[in-house]
Amino acid sequence: MENKISVVELFAGVGGFRLGLEGWKNKSASSSYQKKIKPFFEIVWSNQWEPSTKTQHASLVYENRFGKNGHCNQDISTVEISEIPNHDLLVGGFPCQDYSVATTLKNSKGLIGKKGVLWWSIHKILSGKKNKPKYLFLENVDRLLISPSKQRGRDFAIILKSLSEMGYAVEWRIVNAADYGMPQRRRRIFILAYLKGTSIFKSIKQFSATDWIMKQGTLAKAFPVTSDVATSSKVFKLEGDIVSISANFNKDGLKGIFENAGMMKDDLVTTIKAKPDFDGPFTVLKNLILNGEVADDFYIDDAALEKWAYFKGAKKEVRTNAQGFEYNYSEGGMIFPDSLNKPSRTIITGEGGTSPSRFKHVIKTAKGHRRLSPIELERLNMFPDDHTKLEGISDTKRAFFMGNALVVGVVEKIAEALKKKIEKGNAI
Repeated sequence: MENKISVVELFAGVGGFRLGLEGWKNKSASSSYQKKIKPFFEIVWSNQWEPSTKTQHASLVYENRFGKNGHCNQDISTVEISEIPNHDLLVGGFPCQDYSVATTLKNSKGLIGKKGVLWWSIHKILSGKKNKPKYLFLENVDRLLISPSKQRGRDFAIILKSLSEMGYAVEWRIVNAADYGMPQRRRRIFILAYLKGTSIFKSIKQFSATDWIMKQGTLAKAFPVTSDVATSSKVFKLEGDIVSISANFNKDGLKGIFENAGMMKDDLVTTIKAKPDFDGPFTVLKNLILNGEVADDFYIDDAALEKWAYFKGAKKEVRTNAQGFEYNYSEGGMIFPDSLNKPSRTIITGEGGTSPSRFKHVIKTAKGHRRLSPIELERLNMFPDDHTKLEGISDTKRAFFMGNALVVGVVEKIAEALKKKIEKGNAI
């Protein structure tokens, strides 16, 4: 562990964060696991629990790839804080839920939410640890910035305020992996936080909030951006405590307040609409597909192809609901088959299975139309080939994993930028 940053990985899934931080067999995702790296981060404890299934498939895959040592397959809300080792960096892709606050608990350091138990599990760890992690690196769906619909941005404001109360400065960015040359159009919000007293927290004071967001911050170093700051910048303070923010933030607001990039320090939020600034090479779907190595059941026969075309096509028709009420239904068409000359569409959890679907990927090859194989889906998230292959794990389940996963290359790029920030601070 000497000179390494110790990491706790929550909501680990099949290990996307770990691959981005440590690489695989000391090789990096961005080189298709060809180039050797010297890992700076080391996972010391991980947790994966799926409440809706008896067999813990994702945890089994995680253990198969990384071993059982330091891995916990238990509901994180039931894990005692003392069982989680002290660590420098806390990472995780926590699901987007209802983060509203019900009440302050008597004789408690924290707050309890009505539903968003997974965020509050993070909150419990941060507030309960005597030695708080110096850094946080979190991921979520981009709609977090505009949730819930009747108080746009409230959920994110609760997260920011709670982190501020615990002594963290925060920066965030919505990143579409394909905008930076990666193989999938997948938009996710990435959140970094720095504890008061760390060199990064101190360095933020040296720059204006705009400079940090646009040029000097960790996310700006990882994924350069441009912006018309004069027209897109907003600055406001998170007034009140978490309970009042839960009740009052952007009450009845029809539009979100948070832009796709921003930072918060001492409750002061600066947020800017940023645009990607990338002139490197792009990876497209045809770069990753297998040639002649896909099982026959992934191919679509001519009889079923018409049904697939219907689901993918534009529609304007009268439908009848379960109560017998007729209504007009319409939706736009999708490119069918999927273009091989562009990054892929976003993988969703329902990607697997043979049944026709509007959202599953279909490509045309010399042999005919077919769905994407598990290896191809893994490649679109920049995982090693057959990362999720394990006896008892179906192809449909493997596709589900990739629908839930993140693009490893995004984590890797942010980790590289964070490493440089930490090393620079340690050298001072």
